[in-house]
Amino acid sequence: MAYKAKFLGREAVMRKLNRLLPDTEKEVAQAQMDVAKEAASRIANRAQGVIRGSGDYVASIQGDRLSNRPTDRFAVGLKGQTKDKNATGIFAKFTWRWLEFGTVKMAARPHIFPTWRAFKKTARRKVATAVNKAVRKAKR
Repeated sequence: MAYKAKFLGREAVMRKLNRLLPDTEKEVAQAQMDVAKEAASRIANRAQGVIRGSGDYVASIQGDRLSNRPTDRFAVGLKGQTKDKNATGIFAKFTWRWLEFGTVKMAARPHIFPTWRAFKKTARRKVATAVNKAVRKAKR
C-alpha cells in the first residue's frame, strides 16, 4: 500500500492547528521567546570567556522578536524576511561576524554557533512541550 503525502506551507499548517487548538500559537510564541532569551544568555556567557575586554559587545547580545526590531539588521544567522509574526532571533553588534569567523589578521573566536548547536535540541524540546501543553488544554 502506497502512502500519499501533501506538503502544506507553514501558514496553512498553523491555520489548521489554530482551528483545532486555539491556544497553540500563544503557547508556542511564549516558548520561542523564552528559547531566544535563554540562547542569548548562553551565548553572552560563552562570549565573556572567549572574547576578553568585550563588555559592550557581550551586553549587545539579546534575544527578541524580529517584529520588535524591524530596522535592526544585525540578527545573528538571519537570512531574510519571515512571514512568522512571532519569529525570534538573537541580536548582537555587527562585529559578531568577525569575531565568530575571524579575519585575515585575526583568528576566529567561535562563540555563537557552537553554543546554539549545543542548545538546539533543548530549544526544540521546549517548543514541542509548548505544543503538547496546548494539546492537553484542548483535551480538557
